[in-house]
Amino acid sequence: MKPSQFAKGFQARPDTTSSEKRTALDRLNAIDGLVQSAPKAANVAAFKPPPVPSTLPNESDSIDSANESSEYRAWRAEHGYRPGQIIELPLKAIKPSPFNPRYFYLKSSIAELAVNLAKQGQQQAIHVIPDYDNPGSYFVSDGGRRVRALKEANKETVKAIVIDLPIGIQSYKLGYDLNVQRDSQTVFDNAIVWRRFLDERHFQSQKELADHLGLDESTIAVALSIAKLPETVMQEMVARPDRFGSNMAYQVGRYHTARGTDATLRLINKILSDDLSTRQVADIVKGRATAQDSAKPTGRQRYAQRLDIKLGGVSVGDLKSYGDDRLELKLRGLSREKRDEILRQIEQMLSEQ
Repeated sequence: MKPSQFAKGFQARPDTTSSEKRTALDRLNAIDGLVQSAPKAANVAAFKPPPVPSTLPNESDSIDSANESSEYRAWRAEHGYRPGQIIELPLKAIKPSPFNPRYFYLKSSIAELAVNLAKQGQQQAIHVIPDYDNPGSYFVSDGGRRVRALKEANKETVKAIVIDLPIGIQSYKLGYDLNVQRDSQTVFDNAIVWRRFLDERHFQSQKELADHLGLDESTIAVALSIAKLPETVMQEMVARPDRFGSNMAYQVGRYHTARGTDATLRLINKILSDDLSTRQVADIVKGRATAQDSAKPTGRQRYAQRLDIKLGGVSVGDLKSYGDDRLELKLRGLSREKRDEILRQIEQMLSEQ
């Protein structure tokens, strides 16, 4: 497929009429609406293709079937699949999409999710797209983290919803939008993937990419500057998204250009150990301070004690104490259930005082 074909038909159109095809996100929302309103027990079933039906499923079972792609309609007819139906697919049949918006997956986060899935099972279905050129295999559109965790938990199947979407820029944008809504998309994922999009000529310029994603061109420029960092350096920052947003990563990138990898890794350790601000790091980059300086600006309090918190042997955050009356707890990579459980315990402890 030519690069230009990936982006074909992807331009946002504010005056879309009801007769035009739905966007990828509209389709997914409609699918999820069906899933939520349908009886759960009826939707979840091991996926064993039934005999090929002589006709397509009833139109009442489809989502705007007139707008379905011919490949998806034929696939549904072959497998007797209803749009929005949750089925179980072999994990070995699932493969990453070449247009996955995520690039980095934290081992600690995957391990934590694997433990949760082993105990409670998969609560949310992933979304997959059939690989029509290789029948029996599917691209992950949304749910790559769950797939990795299920494999680590030694599961053999995954609950999935099969959607009608071409693999390409459309499927990337769908996954990107969902990750942004969940606040799980990082500047480092964007840096790697956006750089590849431009290198492979899926977009002809930063401006064209920015227009497609609905972002300022400056946001694209910052991410592309971060993309120049070695992955070893990025990996050190990916583990602490609370400390390394786009502005901090940009300053680290500038420092790397001037000082190299070893010095940059030492700076990252300094940022974490001394809780340096973006402004302090910018001063280091400009030569107004050195990476060895540890003086804090007036009014910025340094913690008196720090406790590393581990869950299942994996570090998930820390607890810092300041002075006589202040605690600061930061946790990451938790399952929603574990997070809510911790919140309940904290609320109970405080209410007992």
